[in-house]
Amino acid sequence: MSGTPQVLLSHHLKQLKLPTVLQEYDKVARDCARDGVDHPRYLLRLVELELIDRERRMVERRIRQARFPAVKSLDTFDFTIIPGLNKMLVLELTRGEFILRRENIIALGNSGTGKTHVALALGLAACQKGALRRLHHRGRLGASADGGTR
Repeated sequence: MSGTPQVLLSHHLKQLKLPTVLQEYDKVARDCARDGVDHPRYLLRLVELELIDRERRMVERRIRQARFPAVKSLDTFDFTIIPGLNKMLVLELTRGEFILRRENIIALGNSGTGKTHVALALGLAACQKGALRRLHHRGRLGASADGGTR
C-alpha cells in the first residue's frame, strides 16, 4: 500500500474505534496472503481479533470498577486447608446464577479461613461474565450503613 491509503485507513479505523484491527491488519494480511486465505476469512480473522481484545478490555475495566483490594481466583485457593468448605458449592457459585436471581452471599467464619479469597474469586468470575460492578466488603458496608453512597 502507498502512504495515502494507509493514512486514510488508519484514520477511519480510529474513528470506528477498531484499535486491534488497526494494529493487526497488515500482519494478518501478510499471513493470509502467505497461507492463501481468501478475503472473507481475512476479515473474519481481523474481526475475531478485535472481538477477543474488546472482551479482554471490558473484563479489565469491570475488574478496575469493582475496586477489588486484590485479584484472586479459585485456581490459587487450597480447598484442602478448610475441609468443611463445600468445594462443589463454591464452584457452582462461580457460574453466577445467584446474581441473576438477585441473591446475596454471606461468608461467615474465623479469620484466615479464606472468606475474602473466595469472595474475590467469585467477584472475578462475575466480572468475566459481565455481571459485577462493585464488591461490598463487611467493613465498607458498615461504614456506609448510614445511607451514604460510598
